[in-house]
Amino acid sequence: MTTYVVTGGAGFIGSCLVRALLAQGDGAVRVIDNLLTGSEKNLEEVRSRIDLQRVDIRDYDAVAGAVRGADVVFHLAAIPSVPRSIDSPALSHEVNIDGTFNVLRASAESKVRRVVYSGSSSAYGDTEVLPKVETMAPRPKSPYAVQKLTGEYYASVFHSCFGLETVSLRFFNVYGERQDPSSPYSGVISVFMRALIERRSPTIFGDGEQTRDWTYVEDVAALCLKAASAGGVAGKMYNAGNGERCSLNRVWELLQKIEGVSLPAKYGAPREGDVRDSQADCTAVRRDLRHQPQYTVEQGLRRTLAWYRAQ
Repeated sequence: MTTYVVTGGAGFIGSCLVRALLAQGDGAVRVIDNLLTGSEKNLEEVRSRIDLQRVDIRDYDAVAGAVRGADVVFHLAAIPSVPRSIDSPALSHEVNIDGTFNVLRASAESKVRRVVYSGSSSAYGDTEVLPKVETMAPRPKSPYAVQKLTGEYYASVFHSCFGLETVSLRFFNVYGERQDPSSPYSGVISVFMRALIERRSPTIFGDGEQTRDWTYVEDVAALCLKAASAGGVAGKMYNAGNGERCSLNRVWELLQKIEGVSLPAKYGAPREGDVRDSQADCTAVRRDLRHQPQYTVEQGLRRTLAWYRAQ
């Protein structure tokens, strides 16, 4: 039986991946999370089927114990926020760089077969050319972007120098169920969901015409599973997006249309470190990982809204 470890498995992406692993049904699932940004509530109905260990990835000895005996490690634990990395650069550095090094080191020493690392499209920064392809030179604009890019480099080096199979996935703008809207660093779609349900206008930072490649969380989880088993991809990095882009204004328009309401957005000053436009080139991931996203933006928004409403 395969043993899977999901770091950050109590987060909104991690908890979706945990469910995908359980549905796959071919192994044991171990979650490590310090619950700094994740929540046990995200795993409530599957809690009895997993081994949840409260581990901080900044603690090497604890990480080494948690990954011992694992076959595949999905490293999703992070402080995933551009604004928070600017407000608290030391903390985000410790988690996103030092913690990632600990996970890779422990995995190599424990002879883990493969580590799937969650990178970030923020590594590209602002580029005139869209969509963004893996061969582009990175141009990070924030501490968070630098941190996630450093993790990619470490993953590649652990493969070439220490024989650890690694695959890095550059997540674009992931949204979906269990994304917490209560934090000032929350993802914008979770904030939109709460505003829609409470029948109030959200605040959009900037003019709202900035575009993102919105990627539904279940598509991301499915890609992680493919990255864990595909042959000929060790040491490589792939975009994890939909291949399309949509503005924040358009997303809010779609949500108002779905709900049948009119709630004009308010606008605030642009946020420091934000990228203007983002869109993934998915050629490589389709070719090498045979991955094709299953959800359009509107389909994903409808599923996500249904979940938030049920809460």
